[in-house]
Amino acid sequence: MTAAARSRRRPALPALILAAGLALAGCGDPAAAEGDPAAVQGDEGHDHGSGPATVEGADDRYAGLDLSEPYRRPSFTLTDTTGASFDFTDRTQGRPTLLFFGYTNCPDVCPATMADVAVAMRGMDPAVAEQVQVVFVTTDPAFDTPAVLGEYLDRFDADLPSQFIGLTGDQELIDQAQLSAGVPLAEDDGRLHSSLLLLYGSDDAAQVAFDAGNTAKDIAADLELVVSGS
Repeated sequence: MTAAARSRRRPALPALILAAGLALAGCGDPAAAEGDPAAVQGDEGHDHGSGPATVEGADDRYAGLDLSEPYRRPSFTLTDTTGASFDFTDRTQGRPTLLFFGYTNCPDVCPATMADVAVAMRGMDPAVAEQVQVVFVTTDPAFDTPAVLGEYLDRFDADLPSQFIGLTGDQELIDQAQLSAGVPLAEDDGRLHSSLLLLYGSDDAAQVAFDAGNTAKDIAADLELVVSGS
């Protein structure tokens, strides 16, 4: 059975259980990061609990993790890769948006997630892909300056119709952003962070999220659904 098939059978998960059970992923062996990050596709190095996947849910509409209690689009303001202020609510409101918290030195979870998003968008109709915003918020603002974030994300989005947005800022603002998004605060200087990739629709609610058990095909399928408003 393929990973995609397994994920489609996953039940809907309550938001609080997602936050607790899929909360923090520790990044593994730095050797996993060697080479082109876009080539990182496997699940090795990911640290996820399997408990939440057994929670029964009433719906299984998405290829990703169905959220029985939708996450609302969060409100926070950080600094983008140009050094300008970026109001997340104002700049993404009403637009399909993928939101992820991680850091550029992460050897496995973060590059694998960004690579899966890039592969998903690369395989979609460009007219659909350009409607999607991808926002990567660092959990290690001490290292991830706007320039560092920009260089990192360029490895994934250089040929895409919609460029990824990297955000950083003071640690207090980063913490507020995580709390606003409903994910647990990163620990160990940002190296132990939420593994959830949240997908918000034009209604500013996230009905689905993804983790390491999902594939680029899962992300692409759900982006198509959300962008179309189905």
